[in-house]
Amino acid sequence: MQNSVHLTLIGFGEVGQIFARDFLARGDVRVTAYDLKFDAPETAGLMDKARAAGVIPAPTATQAADGADIVISAVTASSALAVAEQAATWLKPGQIFFDINSASPGAKTRAAELVNACGARYVEGAVMAPVPGPDLKVPILAGGPAAEEASAILNALGMNVKAVTTEPGRASAMKLCRSIMIKGIEALIVDCAAASKQWNVQEEVFASLNASFPGTDFADLAGYMAQRVNQHGLRRAAEMREAGMMLDDLGMDGSLARAVADAQDRGAGKAGQ
Repeated sequence: MQNSVHLTLIGFGEVGQIFARDFLARGDVRVTAYDLKFDAPETAGLMDKARAAGVIPAPTATQAADGADIVISAVTASSALAVAEQAATWLKPGQIFFDINSASPGAKTRAAELVNACGARYVEGAVMAPVPGPDLKVPILAGGPAAEEASAILNALGMNVKAVTTEPGRASAMKLCRSIMIKGIEALIVDCAAASKQWNVQEEVFASLNASFPGTDFADLAGYMAQRVNQHGLRRAAEMREAGMMLDDLGMDGSLARAVADAQDRGAGKAGQ
């Protein structure tokens, strides 16, 4: 089958590899990629891994994105704005830059200004669940004037993208406002369970919580959330620091979000102990 869509991945970590695998399984997509680690001696095997998966690795982001219909930025929250700034120097008019990093609404808004100014079209993506598991079908909220177009192209390739706004920043605000609650609850329950275990009062504490919130088994929930924090705490901490930045930008106090980030970091540090 002739390739009909050219996608570029900037960042070939866990998310990039999952997306590439699922895109290529369709047989009607050409996938190119660039990652800083392609050039690092200690991670030289990453380029070979990309080739083995059917991805075309490129020595530069400029070469990877040449001729692409959509460029997907899947790096880290802290690098998202810098990547968008660099992309604005090599993106071509009409290309769609799909930024799926968990950055603050302010960072996404600035990234949109940079990308749109070069004639390309910026679309923000807010990934609403961990990617492993649902993989390419992970729910993603999209924002920007080209969000509807990007969603139509990507959903036809197996993604689950929902255009929710034409204003960059709003989709990320939806994600991060929700994250304040979800990641905060995780941190609270993990600390509650740890403290009650130290005092040997887990049975009484969980029974009281179950009575206050009927239908929830807090013993099971505590175990599940501790496992999630152990596995994903570092990434969740980075996301919560972006939430803190969002609150600061609004003139609010982001210290609670940053405290949750610290708690997520601590939980992740206990993995394997």
